[in-house]
Amino acid sequence: MLMLSSAVSGDEKTFLIRSPCMDFMDSSCLLCLAPDTDAFYRPLKRLRVAAPFTIFMEEKAAAPVLKKQQPTRSIDDLPEECLFEILRRLSRSQDRSIASCVSKQWLMLLSSIRASKAVDYPLNKGTDMLKSLRKPLPDLNEAITSDSESDSDAENDGFLTRCLEGDEATDTRLAAIAISTAGHGGLGKMKIRGGHSLCKVTDIGLSAIGKLCPFLHTLSLWNIPLVGDAGLSAIADGCAMLACLDLYECPLITDKVLIEIAQKCPNLSSLTLDSCSRISNDGLQAIGGHCQNLVSVSVKDCPLVGDRGISGLVAHLPSLARIKIQNLNINDVSLAVIGHYGKAVTDISLTGLEKISERGFWIMANALNLVNLTSCTISCCPGITDLSLEAISKCCPRLKHLRLQSASNFTDTGLKYFALASRMLESLHLENCNRITLHGVVDGLLSCSTSFKNLALVRCLGIRDIAHYRNEFPTCLSLRSLTIRDCPGFTDCSLAWVGEIFPNLRQIDLRGLFSITDAGFLPLVRSSESRLAKMNLTGCINISDLSISALVKTHGRSLKLLNLDGCKKITDKSLFAIVSSCLVLQDLDVSRCAVTDIGVAALSSAERLNLRVLSLAGCHGVTKRSLQLLGNMKGSLEGLNLQQCKLFNPHGIGLLEEKLWWCDILS
Repeated sequence: MLMLSSAVSGDEKTFLIRSPCMDFMDSSCLLCLAPDTDAFYRPLKRLRVAAPFTIFMEEKAAAPVLKKQQPTRSIDDLPEECLFEILRRLSRSQDRSIASCVSKQWLMLLSSIRASKAVDYPLNKGTDMLKSLRKPLPDLNEAITSDSESDSDAENDGFLTRCLEGDEATDTRLAAIAISTAGHGGLGKMKIRGGHSLCKVTDIGLSAIGKLCPFLHTLSLWNIPLVGDAGLSAIADGCAMLACLDLYECPLITDKVLIEIAQKCPNLSSLTLDSCSRISNDGLQAIGGHCQNLVSVSVKDCPLVGDRGISGLVAHLPSLARIKIQNLNINDVSLAVIGHYGKAVTDISLTGLEKISERGFWIMANALNLVNLTSCTISCCPGITDLSLEAISKCCPRLKHLRLQSASNFTDTGLKYFALASRMLESLHLENCNRITLHGVVDGLLSCSTSFKNLALVRCLGIRDIAHYRNEFPTCLSLRSLTIRDCPGFTDCSLAWVGEIFPNLRQIDLRGLFSITDAGFLPLVRSSESRLAKMNLTGCINISDLSISALVKTHGRSLKLLNLDGCKKITDKSLFAIVSSCLVLQDLDVSRCAVTDIGVAALSSAERLNLRVLSLAGCHGVTKRSLQLLGNMKGSLEGLNLQQCKLFNPHGIGLLEEKLWWCDILS
């Protein structure tokens, strides 16, 4: 619709024609009409469009309308149902693996197709020639594998292992693994180490593993907050050969899926449940009722598990050999059941069971069925007393290894009677047992069996020097390994007679004994009759070159490991002594010692020394001059620690890595 407006200019009257189209034109498109004529004339301002307005409108109306370009169609536009029918007709696993590389949509669809749903089209005689024509020409640069070889590879079911950690763990990666491993022997072990902030694995990715990996026998899930019952249910449906299941901090997994696994995976032999807050007694009872091949079970920090779950699990499994229980709300009833039905139990570990009393341990032992128990670990259990330990030693005739931690009610009297009754004891580890003294240890050695080989005293505050002993010190000829670590009351006075009591030691660990000096260490070295193989003096700040020179001079032909980390009085003299006396030394740690480039030069030029691991961490006397010397080390070196040294020279470190390309270097 046109609108007329007037403008008075002198004697003339000008009419302006306005149109809605002026929204798309500027002021130059206005046409002027004189009052006494019917003709149009150009205005004084030059028009950008020379054609009259009517012609302009006619041409615009006659102009053809351009159609929108239609998008190209692709196979991705098909519904997922159609893609599913197309892709499942790829019967060969290699073809499915290649197809999964096209798009993520194809990948996720292929991961949802079970092997049993793939359509197999047998070729008749009329299509044999067509099949041969479709085969690509062989690559002569590659080794030719026969059909029999490829078939034999497929028969090795479930030997592949895959591990995803942190942000690498996604549903897409799991789907790709499920498809790619199907044609190469099958996935056997799957480990996912995630985190609450990094891991993006959900039930979709785990379902792909369950559908395409029927030979999976080991599954480990750590810190997987998004996986629930649906993912593990797919594992139960598709992986009937599952033998080992390890679940750590999986808060969405409940008893429902544990019951399904118990019913559908009868070959389950190892089960670990750690910090699974929704697992309760019903799931463990189902495992005990159906998984008769279960050999090892570990239940930790599951607040809903009580006596009913542990009792129902143990009472129905005659083949259960290893039991580990930690921080559960159970009492004496569970230990009574273990003692009554544990004929096959060989290894038991009980930690943080605060409600179990002395009576519970006594009943477990006196059930007289733990006849095959060989290893026992008890930590942070107030029910462990002298009486309960004596009962365990008397009623478990095959006990060889005992480890006690934080047993505040265990005294020298209990240690004596325990050593007297344990005729097959080989190893004793006491940690944070503050009521044990050296008097009790020595008295126990008088009654110890001839098979006793290992003794460890760790952070036992009651271990102090003996001022006087009523009898002569006993001699234990069978002991091979001695560990006295972080016991501040143990000084030179006690260390001097260690070599006399244990003349046949092969391994000595004295970490954290900052009170010992050369005065106590030298008698130990001289009185030792056997050849020492391992010596650990980490944190012994008062040991000097004099002790190390005597050690390598006496035991240099047998010493394989020497750890001097933190011994600040050790200098290049010790390294010269090591080079001249040690013939079989493989592991040397002189971190935070006073060694310099001169000592490194001696090590690099040694002809008879074949070190495998060398640590110089924190040695401020070692500078960039040692880089060239270390590059001349023999080919036996496999590990080198140069952290916190004055070697900040990226170019020099790069050249060293080129020379020692086979060695793991920390810098």
